Amino acid sequence: MNRIWLVGLLGLITAAGTLLTLGVASTVAEDSAGKDLTLTQDEANNIEVFQAASPSVVFVTNTQLRRQRFSLNVLEIPRGSGTGFVWDASGLIVTNFHVIYGANKITIALQSGKQYDASVIGTSPEKDIALLKIEAPPSELTPLPLGDSNRLAVGRKVLAIGNPFALDTTLTVGVVSALGREIKSMNNRTISNVIQTDAAINPGNSGGPLLNSQGELIGVNTAIYSPSGASAGIGFAIPVATLKTLIPQLKKYGKLYRPVLGIESLSDSWTKRLKIKGVAVFAVKPGLPAAKAGMVGIREDRRGNIHLGDVIIAIDQEPVTDEDSMLSLLETHSPGDIVEITTMRDDAIQTYRLELAAPVTD
Repeated sequence: MNRIWLVGLLGLITAAGTLLTLGVASTVAEDSAGKDLTLTQDEANNIEVFQAASPSVVFVTNTQLRRQRFSLNVLEIPRGSGTGFVWDASGLIVTNFHVIYGANKITIALQSGKQYDASVIGTSPEKDIALLKIEAPPSELTPLPLGDSNRLAVGRKVLAIGNPFALDTTLTVGVVSALGREIKSMNNRTISNVIQTDAAINPGNSGGPLLNSQGELIGVNTAIYSPSGASAGIGFAIPVATLKTLIPQLKKYGKLYRPVLGIESLSDSWTKRLKIKGVAVFAVKPGLPAAKAGMVGIREDRRGNIHLGDVIIAIDQEPVTDEDSMLSLLETHSPGDIVEITTMRDDAIQTYRLELAAPVTD
């Protein structure tokens, strides 16, 4: 018996030595049948993050109302679905703007199976973010802890939870593939500082959380790059740093709170036709910063000839090439900030220093 016990002990030591030699950290769990299961440290982390974050992830259904042509009956037609997550215990839900675009009715399903009608608190098509609210008891709501997307590095592990193809609460795992990417929103605005990941993101994942290995929110899954429309290993997420600034604005104003110059600009299509580089000022609004600083818009002389006014080519020496780049630069400022506007007028460089004004809110 002693010999058998000794042989068994040597076998256990040998097996443990093999695991250490391979550098595999492990934990032991039991399955439903009571058998021991050996988990790597990474697998255990995946399970822990998924179990902790899943109650925070919600299923978003977008419904439109359609009236039948002959009977005139009103029908609810499902337009699409996506993912969202609980922002706070008051019932605020974050998702993508394109998930709820055109909806007459939005339904939120919690992991418990309970469903609630959602109201729209605010939207930002420029950032592809929507803020919704449901009237659910705080006990049913589990907000996600917020991480720091500014501390990410290429190669860091990330986890995405969503509802791809309406398959609820699905986990995919990957790494940060790149940082500082740019993608286009629905209204053709540039979304900057986007996270690129190889964690599989498919239709239905939109609006779901991208998490780090601590289970903290670091981004909102928003788009995929794929010719087929399915995951091809390139997904994009809006960083949580953007949400930390944007969500309070949506909650208070219902939209992105961007300071204004007080100008009406010529459309990009016209500036391209006129071979202008920059943003041509069509008109300045009386009493606002551009007018106070002396900027001028398009004007007509006595003979009926049209003359361009100021064409904005830089803000604080950062180049302005079109309206998108101008708005992106303004979004980095707040009302009351002093900025330097560089323009071209009558083939001469003009420089203005002005104080940005607050936008008009309802």
